[in-house]
Amino acid sequence: MKKILAFAGSTSSTSINKKLATFAAENLENTSFDVVDLRDFTLPIFSEDEEKNGFPEDAKKFNSLLDNYNGFILSLAEHNGSYAAAFKNMFDWSSRIKTNVFRDKPLLLMATSPGGMGGRFVLAAGEQRFSRQGASSLITFSLPSFYDNFKESKIVNKELLASLKEQVKAFEIAVNQ
Repeated sequence: MKKILAFAGSTSSTSINKKLATFAAENLENTSFDVVDLRDFTLPIFSEDEEKNGFPEDAKKFNSLLDNYNGFILSLAEHNGSYAAAFKNMFDWSSRIKTNVFRDKPLLLMATSPGGMGGRFVLAAGEQRFSRQGASSLITFSLPSFYDNFKESKIVNKELLASLKEQVKAFEIAVNQ
């Protein structure tokens, strides 16, 4: 059975994006999954000076995880219209270890936010960037107004739920090809 890795581009202990990534993974029908938390990886802020000291163990650990999966579910937190600093730092370290971060594997890229735009700006940034970093099939989903549309660990808006399930199905087909 194929296996995917789900995670959020956030280090918040109450991350709404981790909740969304986990829920999406739970909707896979024929694919197993693991969920990881970026809080489990402690890294210095990336810089050329830091890189001269070698790659941090947690950067190597996260990067090696990516080799073990057939696809990825990533839900990005949006901070001031862009990636959260912790995710950007992890992404910077990972791309220095291996430019092809997503290993030519499918990526279900999502975002959510408390507001009505659902992380639209960070989602656009990820779409633009990640296809050039090895996301072979880039499938997207945005969940607006998280606290109105996600309750009791699930999406309660029927149209949004149907849309997510459609994207998860397309992702799962890409993973299992």
